[in-house]
Amino acid sequence: MSPVSGPVRAPEAGGAAGGRIRVARKEAGLTQQGLASAVEVSRQTIIAMETGDYAPSVYLAIKVARALGAPVEELWG
Repeated sequence: MSPVSGPVRAPEAGGAAGGRIRVARKEAGLTQQGLASAVEVSRQTIIAMETGDYAPSVYLAIKVARALGAPVEELWG
């Protein structure tokens, strides 16, 4: 059996975590590119997280939360 290709859909309906990430990013005064640079991923990765098309690894989720000054549970909980 081959692995699933394509984006990994976030577990919450409607990408609720994505909305919280977007709000926290804007409150932190960061652009998508600014957050991407801070956590060392592409801007497209940030876009995918904000639209709910990508669920990050625990490691990346922690990096994003730290960059935004928010607890991981607040963003993805």
